[in-house]
Amino acid sequence: MNKVAVIGAGTMGNGIAHVFAQSGFQVHLIDVSQEALDKGLATIANNLDRMVAKEKITNEEKSNTLENITSFTYLRDGVKDVQLAIEAATENVTIKLNLFKELDAVCDSSTILASNTSSISITQIAAVTSRADKVIGMHFMNPVPIMKLVEIIRGYSTSNETTESIMELSKKLGKTPTEVNDYPGFVANRILMPMINEAIETLHHGVAGVQEIDTVMKLGMAHPMGPLQLADFIGLDVCLSILNVMHDGFKNPKYAPSPLLVNMVMAGKKGVKSGEGFYDYTESKKAEVVSSQFAN
Repeated sequence: MNKVAVIGAGTMGNGIAHVFAQSGFQVHLIDVSQEALDKGLATIANNLDRMVAKEKITNEEKSNTLENITSFTYLRDGVKDVQLAIEAATENVTIKLNLFKELDAVCDSSTILASNTSSISITQIAAVTSRADKVIGMHFMNPVPIMKLVEIIRGYSTSNETTESIMELSKKLGKTPTEVNDYPGFVANRILMPMINEAIETLHHGVAGVQEIDTVMKLGMAHPMGPLQLADFIGLDVCLSILNVMHDGFKNPKYAPSPLLVNMVMAGKKGVKSGEGFYDYTESKKAEVVSSQFAN
């Protein structure tokens, strides 16, 4: 396996393209928007510059990494001759199912189809293809170039051969693949999202403020980042989508998203990506807490 396609040039997609390209793979980065592709490539270049500045890689390695990436705006062109196609689109069931139907139609029959979904059923995704044995989850963590974990999710029909191939591939990227089974939220988000949701509820009920909640978790539980700041970095809309998937999948009220989270997403306060969430990320107020208006 030496040529892969990454569909989606956003935060996760450009990070996945980065690690594959840096590991010597030929990467086809695909997005319907040329603007998104340009932004994704600029992000990769900036992240490589930081690695050069920290003397983790050389300028030559940076150049080689960028040369390994080719961008495409047409899916059919981008997936030609690839051995693996990784979907990194929005965490939306309809979008993913439609994309996998198209991937199944345009990819070579031997191509493995992987999803970077953080909660949606791999079995459900595989069911819309004619190659359920070759569909698997590769859930990278953000930021992809730094975080070591990749959750490898087996759907109901994912073959041993596909699983072993992706486990070995992940190791070649310098990652630590961990195999899990296909249930809503898998392992990482089944544990993480209820914690984030509870932190939001704690704020909503006025128990403490944003900084206080994050400080307790950082200093008291040795978390490198507080749950509210982490939610901002993940994206509050993504957190809401994952909680909805788990709530629908398990029918358990403990996974019901906090009303505060719902209201913030409806108001367009999605975290870092929108410039404001629990913290303010505008240049003038970067990392300052948005006022306690969110508490009752």
